[in-house]
Amino acid sequence: MSSVWWWVLAIALIVGGVIGTFLPVLPGAALVFAGMLLAAWIDDFQRVGWITLSILGLLTALVFVIDIVAAALGAKRVGASRLALVGATIGAVVGIFFGIVGILIGPFLGAFIGEVIARGRMDSAARVGFATWLGMAVGALAKIAVVLAMIGVFVTSYLIH
Repeated sequence: MSSVWWWVLAIALIVGGVIGTFLPVLPGAALVFAGMLLAAWIDDFQRVGWITLSILGLLTALVFVIDIVAAALGAKRVGASRLALVGATIGAVVGIFFGIVGILIGPFLGAFIGEVIARGRMDSAARVGFATWLGMAVGALAKIAVVLAMIGVFVTSYLIH
């Protein structure tokens, strides 16, 4: 396969990853990283080396941490019980496997159920569930910022060398 097709694939992975960051159906950061790794490989790692790729790998891992932690932090902000925080985290992890619906509903449901079990009050549980969802929205903005930073790091490294 000629290098042109490899570049087309690398760019497609990066573009698909950016889209996946906005629409949580695809593993956005992982696709962006895969595209950048492929682009570095195409150039025999001459312009983008292991230091840059290590930084990009850490940023990719950070996106996954943001995915899991953001919902729990939203719940904690409104004084959620420990069970609600655990529920939000479990809901976020399980939700990832059910696509966009799971990602949107999982943390809310987990926090809601945890709060109902802990305190038995529906009004408090609904407030905690909403705060969890709001935390996810803030987390989505943070993920977008990290993915854009990844692109900036890659482009800078590629152009400098």
